[in-house]
Amino acid sequence: MTQRWPNRLWVVRHGESSGNVARDTAHAARQTHIDTGGRDVDVPLSRLGEEQSRALGRWFAEMPGDRQPDVVLTSPYRRALQTATLIHGAGGVRVHPADFIHDERLREKEFGVLDRLTRYGIEQHHPDQAEFRRILGKFYYRPPGGESWCDVILRLRSALDTISLHHGGARVLIVAHQVVVLCLRYLLEKMTEDQILRIDAEGDVANCAVTDYAFDHSRGNATGMVLQSYNFVVPLQEQGTQVTAEPDAPMGAR
Repeated sequence: MTQRWPNRLWVVRHGESSGNVARDTAHAARQTHIDTGGRDVDVPLSRLGEEQSRALGRWFAEMPGDRQPDVVLTSPYRRALQTATLIHGAGGVRVHPADFIHDERLREKEFGVLDRLTRYGIEQHHPDQAEFRRILGKFYYRPPGGESWCDVILRLRSALDTISLHHGGARVLIVAHQVVVLCLRYLLEKMTEDQILRIDAEGDVANCAVTDYAFDHSRGNATGMVLQSYNFVVPLQEQGTQVTAEPDAPMGAR
């Protein structure tokens, strides 16, 4: 039987971004809007995010060459591409950035009319949406012009199909966003809504944290990907790099 799944799959959240920093500043000042300076897709890493990405790259670089990632898939958002490129620059992957696969299905969850609003902004400008979310729950709630978690899961089902079609037996690194990390867990581990939301409630996915799966040949293609670690930040800690875990979304909207 042909193996459909990668031998190894690492899912990494991007390093801290300037948007993460701006969000914290806006909330601390009880402002209604987060000043990201432009489109979410263009938000770059902060200096700390760059340092986190290099630290993670050095951790991957310590692996033997035949265990390092040999396929890199990344969200097209600037902060994810920068993270992957800095991992490469630190020797963590031998795949040249020109050969990274930019996959728009790995992009950040879209927030529609709630984009760049803080919790205070949502309450002030869209109180009806805060109530809709309370009624529907974060898994199914879709802000106008945006996505629900289910919408993200739908596109990720397609992305996983592509991975299983083209990268069976490979060592795949995905660099993406917090909700993408959680929704991939939901799919790969065949979770329920309650199960993934309980994990989400335990705390945010840290910047440059590693979620790691290995293929178990004894289980076959149907359930072969087995979780090895989640929200693993030891690579940063070993390098003496600060760990951060700010959500990308407005509080309550993610």
